[in-house]
Amino acid sequence: MGGAQKWLRGIGIVGVVIALILGAGWVLVGPDWRALIAHPPSGRDVLFWSNAQRDAAFRMMDRLPLIIESRPIPRGETVRPLSEGAPLDLSAEIDLDAYLDAQNAAALVILQDGKIRLERYGNRFAPEGRWTSFSVAKSLTSTLVGAAIADGYIESLDDPVAKYIPDLAGSPYDDVTVAQLLTMTSGVAWNEDYEDPASDVALFDKAEPQPGAHGIVTYMRGLARAHPPGEVWNYSTGETNLIGILVSSATGKPVSDYLSEKIWAPYGMEQDATWLLGQDGHEISGCCIQAATRDYARFGQFILDGGVTADGPILPSDWLPSATLKQADIGEAGFGYGFQWWTRDDGAFMADGIFGQGIFIDPARNLVIASNANWTSALGLRDGEWPARDAFYTAVQRALDAEAAE
Repeated sequence: MGGAQKWLRGIGIVGVVIALILGAGWVLVGPDWRALIAHPPSGRDVLFWSNAQRDAAFRMMDRLPLIIESRPIPRGETVRPLSEGAPLDLSAEIDLDAYLDAQNAAALVILQDGKIRLERYGNRFAPEGRWTSFSVAKSLTSTLVGAAIADGYIESLDDPVAKYIPDLAGSPYDDVTVAQLLTMTSGVAWNEDYEDPASDVALFDKAEPQPGAHGIVTYMRGLARAHPPGEVWNYSTGETNLIGILVSSATGKPVSDYLSEKIWAPYGMEQDATWLLGQDGHEISGCCIQAATRDYARFGQFILDGGVTADGPILPSDWLPSATLKQADIGEAGFGYGFQWWTRDDGAFMADGIFGQGIFIDPARNLVIASNANWTSALGLRDGEWPARDAFYTAVQRALDAEAAE
């Protein structure tokens, strides 16, 4: 990557994009390439791209190979259909057009009983496109841990992490278990400030790996212990990246391949997806799957269905009841954290990604809401997008309850 990046800086990304459009094996269609040329992203520092750069790039992160490489997640031969249900009327709860506009929404897909109740697109995005997941990928990565346990690759959640990642031996992760990684209660210090260029989340992908080691392992080895393991929750993308290394090490397969093998192909996803790679060539497991919004919704339905594909159950019987239950107190009333899932006290749970990516699952209403967007800030707090989206989830629940009561 180093040589390619120097070359990229030397000739300019606009020239590279034009050259790739004309000569490479992938094509940018319609307004996508025009937006990219008008607002080219600057390097790999996604957190610090402008709003216009994010609008252009979030739909094509895996088509910028000189900036960020990716690995495919192939779909299978059979697509799981999403039949049309009765249109969902939200007019008594919310002005949907105003909400989507304020979210800078790219896509919204609402399933109930596995059927599409509502589907909308914006920001020049369409059903056949792929949008980046950001930390929604964390919930997929954690699900692969469950699959690896069912397959016998991982023996126990109580195992020390270093059993599967030997390069962590002698580091602050010596006494950390797989379960503590999953619940982000390792007690190892980590700064997840998305607006600080000196934070861990901004720096980890720049780490030079030690010989024979992954870059993220090298970076995480150098962190300090802040608390005893298991006592304090601290959100850490770095730890989900370690989970991905753990799954790959245990299974002997890239997590992209394992995701395709266990879920993407047998469950019937409609499109191939991709997973962005760190500079060490491993998937950035805490982030960065590119998929169709309908397929994010299908993943939510897969979870709602109990983790069952055409091949049968792929998860231990007790996995989802534990994974989607509040395992850690995050210090915010009404919310908690499970195995890389955000939980709500009403029984719903969520996969959540910065800049407006989400999968909301409500078992009580057999409801899945998948959404993609480009908020004005990573957490959506500056202009209120995150609180508005949480209120939207509740509005959909109320609308369904009113509908059921008629």
